This record gives sequence, C-alpha cells and structure tokens, in this order.
Amino acid sequence: MRTHLNTVPLTFRAAAVFITETNKLARFAGISRSDYIRQAVEEKNARLLAKRMAFLSERLSAEHLAISDALDGVAGDGLANS
Repeated sequence: MRTHLNTVPLTFRAAAVFITETNKLARFAGISRSDYIRQAVEEKNARLLAKRMAFLSERLSAEHLAISDALDGVAGDGLANS
C-alpha cells in the first residue's frame, strides 16, 4: 500500500446508508474508513486513466492509419531507379 506522507483532508457529503455500509466493509477489510475510501478512489482513478489511455491510443492509431493511407498514394520516394 502507498504511504501517504503529504495528505490533506477531503470531505464530502454522503447518505447515512453509504457511511454505514462503508464503515462495515472497511472493518471487514481490516482497514480504516479513510484507507478504504482512499483505495476505492485510487482504483477508480486507475480504471478511468486506463480507459482514457485506451481511447487516446485508439484515436492515435486511427490518425496514424489515415496518414499512412494518404502516403500510400505518393509516388515513390523521389529517387530514380536506373
């Protein structure tokens, strides 16, 4: 687990049922509620980052393919074959 040396407080509003469930699950996991929520957010951040990277990679691949297709129409490399 990551060490949290430079931490700052983060507060948010949540329904009582959310807090109760989070407390129970954190106890079940054997960690503090803060660590439980921190880990959940870190996991969500990682999933969204991976999704964003996949999207950008796909877009870049499509752009590369379009450029490659456009260059296929260019006649040779300018060097004459004797």
